[in-house]
Amino acid sequence: MDAFNLLKADHRKVEKLFSQLESASGQAKMRVFEQIKTELELHTHIEETIFYPALEKPKQTHDLTLEAYEEHDVVKKLLRELSRAKTPNEEWEAKAKVLQENVEHHVEEEENELFEKAEAALSEEQIEALGEQMETEKERKQRGATKSSSKKKSASANKSASKTKSASTAAKRARASKKSGSKSSSKSSGSKRSKKAAKKSRR
Repeated sequence: MDAFNLLKADHRKVEKLFSQLESASGQAKMRVFEQIKTELELHTHIEETIFYPALEKPKQTHDLTLEAYEEHDVVKKLLRELSRAKTPNEEWEAKAKVLQENVEHHVEEEENELFEKAEAALSEEQIEALGEQMETEKERKQRGATKSSSKKKSASANKSASKTKSASTAAKRARASKKSGSKSSSKSSGSKRSKKAAKKSRR
């Protein structure tokens, strides 16, 4: 896949997610937002580390590339602010709309201006090579995210198992302590009875 087609596929995916965000509500909306955040972070990463550096040098793409970096910074700031919320209130909804508008403007500028000029500035081989590099980097980052997610789940499961185990141990100790308490009290009452019997026999 060449660089332009790969990035356009990402753009279409995010567009669909924004449509889902509009129709979702409550926690479902937050889950869709998390997907948007993951996709945008991955997309901006491959653009900033591979695609944009290749477009900074050619004169025809230099200014548009610098502008694209700035637009990414605005998107990242909005993602950080939206991530702090646990539920979507009116303020959150308004900010999510601003994020969507920023992303849409960025996509339009990229596809209608930057890509056209980049196609003229780069050779077919370069465009193909950039696409392959971005695809490889994307897969690498996705694998890393999956591993990190499974590690977190495993750590959380271990923590929960350890809590259950310690609670069970505490319960066992409490039961053991009760038993030993009742044994010692029965021993002491038994010894009291035997003492009384001994006194009576002396009389």
